[in-house]
Amino acid sequence: MTLEEPVAASGTPALYYDRNFERDAAKLLPGECYVTSLDMVLVTVLGSCVAACLRDPVTRLGGMNHFMLPDTTQDESIVSQPTRYGVYAMELLINDILRRGGRRERLEAKVVGGGNVLRGFGAGTVGERNASFVMRFLKTEGIRVAGHDLLNQYPRKVYYFPVSGRLLVRELRSLNNDTLAQREQQYRKKIAGEGAGKVELFR
Repeated sequence: MTLEEPVAASGTPALYYDRNFERDAAKLLPGECYVTSLDMVLVTVLGSCVAACLRDPVTRLGGMNHFMLPDTTQDESIVSQPTRYGVYAMELLINDILRRGGRRERLEAKVVGGGNVLRGFGAGTVGERNASFVMRFLKTEGIRVAGHDLLNQYPRKVYYFPVSGRLLVRELRSLNNDTLAQREQQYRKKIAGEGAGKVELFR
């Protein structure tokens, strides 16, 4: 099967065949976004980051992003607008759905993440800010939230099926958080240094 090209904020999601669900899959890392109309599963692992899953239930077109707000404890000259990256990640996802034929008034969202899992990095604050931001953004933009699983102290593995809107979330209570901590710390440094870019939100 030929898969559609992803739209990625940074990097390109890994594509593979998921034998458990017997369908093609895309695995998203921090900073990535993927939109599709194919009957596939979008997968990611979240610590203090948040994943927003959006779809148009009529066209059955949808996608997922995976993002974290920059840390406001850093130099304010580097992160003068801490929500800018979150806005960029959300607009990137919404814009691609609309560009492919989705309708804004039909969009529904499910959001996951914002956990307090990275001890010693102020991640509780980071996770709370991420969770608060995504809910506030969706309310401001008039996008219905069909479900959410936010905060808590455990990492999560997320499986999203854009065609049906099904969302599966598994708490990873036995996960070694060192790898997750390193990945999110690297991501935080990267977005603080490179900025978010500019994307205009379709209306």
